[in-house]
Amino acid sequence: MTDSVGQNVLKELLGLLSLEKIEEDIFRGQSQDLGYGNVFGGQVLGQALSAASRTVPDHLCAHSLHGYFLRAGDAACPIVYMVERTRDGHSFTTRRVKAVQKGRTIFSMSASFHKFEEGFHHQDPMPDVKGPDGVESDYNMIVRYARNIPEDIVKKLLYPNPIELRVVNPVNPFHPVPMPPDKYVWFRATGPLPDDAATHRYMLAYASDFHLVPTALYPHAKTFWSPDMQVASLDHAIWFHRDFRMDDWLLHVIHSPNAAMGRGLNHGSIYTRDGKLVASVAQEGLIRRVEKDKV
Repeated sequence: MTDSVGQNVLKELLGLLSLEKIEEDIFRGQSQDLGYGNVFGGQVLGQALSAASRTVPDHLCAHSLHGYFLRAGDAACPIVYMVERTRDGHSFTTRRVKAVQKGRTIFSMSASFHKFEEGFHHQDPMPDVKGPDGVESDYNMIVRYARNIPEDIVKKLLYPNPIELRVVNPVNPFHPVPMPPDKYVWFRATGPLPDDAATHRYMLAYASDFHLVPTALYPHAKTFWSPDMQVASLDHAIWFHRDFRMDDWLLHVIHSPNAAMGRGLNHGSIYTRDGKLVASVAQEGLIRRVEKDKV
């Protein structure tokens, strides 16, 4: 992907996440089709956080969000985000966001914002993982496996991605073998971004949804592409610990501690390349086995 193409798709994503204000505390966002059949969960996360951020003072930054995916979104239709000003405090401010499409709520989220203050510091160390240089990108992996994917879906998957993703320990998506429930993903925006912290936070919210749920399938030799699996995000939480830049490499360290009753839990720790823990993520996803005759 050339630099100019990368800049164009990144500009498109920034526009997608910036939203249109249509009334006080009500915003509208367009949708994109990434080839998953429905709206990508990261898009709704990023847009919802963007909407909430538009209603708080600039000196407050998001420090946590908790969201539930209630219905599948239609990638062909825009989404309306309605923000409730739950509390405006001196140190902390909270917002609730409802995402509505075709008159129905498809996603709900609570987000908390915090002013900067000094405090104690400690963190888990970043694991010793191969750096992004020389690791195959998701784009190149799709090219290698394109013959196994329907042509119409391949065209969408090969559309330039504004977020570059490189999995250190990938699984063959069409011939998986059992692996430990751990995944390491380097990611970054494909070009420079504005300096405001809110942009980097809602961009990270967008990118954090990639690769989470499939990690719970690693031990079971199944993938998102397995024809007998129904895979979807159910809920998502993020805690922002330190400032970061989405246009520098970040490492998402993902671990799935549990799978049961058709659901898989995934924990994520996101580090800068020099080892600072900047965010933590948790997500439970649907990993339901579908009967062969119903696939």
